[in-house]
Amino acid sequence: DLRFLEGPRSRWKELLSVLSIALEFVQGFRQLHFVGPCVTFFGSARFKEDHPYYADTRELAARVGRVGFSIMTGGGPGVMEAANRGARDVGARSIGCNIYLPHEQAPNPYLDISLTFQRFFVRKVLLLKYSIAFVVMPGGAGTVDELFETITLIQTGKVKDFPILLYGRTYWGP
Repeated sequence: DLRFLEGPRSRWKELLSVLSIALEFVQGFRQLHFVGPCVTFFGSARFKEDHPYYADTRELAARVGRVGFSIMTGGGPGVMEAANRGARDVGARSIGCNIYLPHEQAPNPYLDISLTFQRFFVRKVLLLKYSIAFVVMPGGAGTVDELFETITLIQTGKVKDFPILLYGRTYWGP
């Protein structure tokens, strides 16, 4: 991505980038085509198993999974792991759309379907495409980015009737 964002390159290299991006989308579409309606959980990768938000996420994901929805996350640790674990607890499908990062975020062990993407924007499109609702737990810049991307799509009419649940009145209230 660094080379891609450095500015204009030869037309051949730009074409290769477009083809690489398209391939990443196609691979994601193929793997996620039959996942059924998903509820996507976003939140911090930093919360450990003993944190109250981890337990709350696991319980909420189990409740959502119990009524028939697949649970989708970014596939990493923390809140994402808790949601995938909650899905696994009740036999719901558990999906993770991970991202290659230089120093962190291996896929968590509670995934039935695990994808890993090179590009954040491809990952976000696929998390949205297969979801009917978002649950946004407390998190950092990545969580806020995902929330605002979704709000922008709703505001501009690109998606409709798309509920977003912000969990944690103390965290989101201010």
